[in-house]
Amino acid sequence: MAQKFGKTSLWQQMAPWFKGFDGPLAFAVFTLCCAGLLIMYSSGFDNGSRFQDHGRNMLIAASIMFVVAQIPPQRLMALAVPLYVVGVTLLVAVAVFGITKKGARRWLNVGVIVQPSEALKIATPLMLAWWFQKREGQLRSLDFVVAATLLAVPVALIMKQPDLGTSLLVLAAGMSVIFFAGMSWKLVIPPVVLGLVGIVLIVAFEPALCADGVRWPVLHDYQQQRICTLLDPTRDPLGKGFHIIQGMIAIGSGGVFGAGFMKGTQTHLEFIPERTTDFIFAVYSEEFGLLGNIFLIMAFVFLVLRGLAIALEAPTLFSRLLAGSVTMIFFTYAFVNMGMVSGILPVVGVPLPFISYGGTAMVTLGLAVGILMAIANSKRLVQS
Repeated sequence: MAQKFGKTSLWQQMAPWFKGFDGPLAFAVFTLCCAGLLIMYSSGFDNGSRFQDHGRNMLIAASIMFVVAQIPPQRLMALAVPLYVVGVTLLVAVAVFGITKKGARRWLNVGVIVQPSEALKIATPLMLAWWFQKREGQLRSLDFVVAATLLAVPVALIMKQPDLGTSLLVLAAGMSVIFFAGMSWKLVIPPVVLGLVGIVLIVAFEPALCADGVRWPVLHDYQQQRICTLLDPTRDPLGKGFHIIQGMIAIGSGGVFGAGFMKGTQTHLEFIPERTTDFIFAVYSEEFGLLGNIFLIMAFVFLVLRGLAIALEAPTLFSRLLAGSVTMIFFTYAFVNMGMVSGILPVVGVPLPFISYGGTAMVTLGLAVGILMAIANSKRLVQS
């Protein structure tokens, strides 16, 4: 009847908005969100409205993703410089008159309390992708130096707050852009080798390096303590080592099949610290075991592979670099979080994507998925 009189249904009007959505990417994100809601219900059993708030944050992130997915990459490129400049300016403002909590100055009051460093996770790779797009076809060594400087500024300001976790995420996103732009392996291998040598030396001389009164250059005291605690959590089992020890106990107690949903003793007897945020992977591991972990890791691997496929098929250099770096954000988030909870990386306060509680991080993830959707849609438009 509607077609007879020339009218269209609501779905026909909305359909063009969904045509640009990448099905496999949406499936991966939806799967992870379902897992996040499930484990948040268990981990936040006595934490007020954590479960409802987590769902609300997901809806907000989904709305942002939906809007950003409609924006052509060319317009995203036009926003690169303003977003980067505003973001760095806000980081400088944080350093001058930011809000200090628990010894860290990371927040700014602009009518509402904001954490500008979160925006740089997207603004920095956006800026670097813009830079390399402008230099396409005429790249020189100096261009990589300029890119490294553009990356070093926000990373240094974030580390000064201090916020090692966020600075590592921004660094990883920025370095992925520089690497995908064609940075020579000759420049990649030396720092990797030096890092590996440094790790070996720290492990070999751990008793002397971590002795009382010994201070390392560059790192803050708490960062040094995190590394020493990683090497030997039993050094302070009821203090700094408590997080790592309890996380490993929870993962081990899950076994192959897990204790079952809502049946994790480490979780429900409240032994796991930060169980709804940084250490939610320990809760998941205890309740769903090794098989559950394999499923979760496969979901993240699928998400990363789909993101890289979108990057490879992107029509412009800017889109390829941006999609590749955004995808590496998901990889870095997941790898660092699972690594620190498992006791193979220092505790640096990095959430597990779509699983951990946190409104700001969830919004950033929604923005990242929206960018990938927009780039995937631009490929289809070019082909058509």
